[in-house]
Formats: sequence, structure tokens, C-alpha cells
Amino acid sequence: MGEILVRNLDDAVIARLERRAALNGRSLEQELREVLAAAAPERPRLSPEQKLERSRRLLEDCPDLGDFDVSAAIRFGRDDEDSP
Repeated sequence: MGEILVRNLDDAVIARLERRAALNGRSLEQELREVLAAAAPERPRLSPEQKLERSRRLLEDCPDLGDFDVSAAIRFGRDDEDSP
């Protein structure tokens, strides 16, 4: 586990965090761990606009399949699995 030293925090901010920790029944250190973990989720939540933009970029990177028949490809795959 790593450690972080944060310098020059405003005393009022520290006091608010201490009150928050007390209300949650945690130490200041544990409260800060919770705050930091919530601020940096493993998978950040995207807004609908961000999701659309990512989808557009992914679509631009995909090749044009033209008249590709998905149903025929599925049937072909199924038939291939059934053969000995």
C-alpha cells in the first residue's frame, strides 16, 4: 500500500473532514481513504454524452461490413458445430 502526503490543506477543510469522520464513526485517516476511493472509482461513470462519443469513436474504427448477412453467418457457425 502506498502513502500520500498532502501539504497546505486549509484548516477549515481538515475540520470539516474530522466532523464528517466523527459522524461516520471513523478515524480521519479511514474517512480520507473512503473519500479518495469514492473519488477514483475503478470504472468511472460516464455521462450519456460521453457514452455516445465513445460509441461514435468505436464505430468509426470498425470496418464497413456492407451487405454482410449476420443471420447467414450464425447459421454457418451452427452448421459447422453440428458436423462430425
